[in-house]
Amino acid sequence: MRAVIQRTGKTSLSVDGKLISEIPYGLAVYLGVKAGDTLLQAQAMAKKIVQLRIFEDENGKMNKSVKDVKGEILLISQFTLLGDCSHGNRPSFIAAERPDKANELYEYTASLLREYEVPVKQGVFGADMKITQYNDGPVTIIYET
Repeated sequence: MRAVIQRTGKTSLSVDGKLISEIPYGLAVYLGVKAGDTLLQAQAMAKKIVQLRIFEDENGKMNKSVKDVKGEILLISQFTLLGDCSHGNRPSFIAAERPDKANELYEYTASLLREYEVPVKQGVFGADMKITQYNDGPVTIIYET
């Protein structure tokens, strides 16, 4: 699994002009599922996302997690994170998992995040999503299991 994790202010996600999900602040997490990923990768990813200390404490140090600051997570499926651009100009997506299996692991990751008692909103798997995001910092972390 590969994730781009961004510390954000207000972030919203729409499909076909209809608001689907919105968080006031927290993390926008773009999640790509690689072919061969398992439940173990999803478990490691969820744990890392919740425990990642990228929010500032009272001294201005990045020392708090999304749970510590009572933030929310907007989890967005994004197979294009697995795009390989090393040959030519058109990315290859053969490293991405099949949609049915990828969706299972995406949903499983969302359920694991909720078990950590962090509010989780989601995008619509496979949809053409429009995301409005207020990057805070900006702080962007790339994590791979």
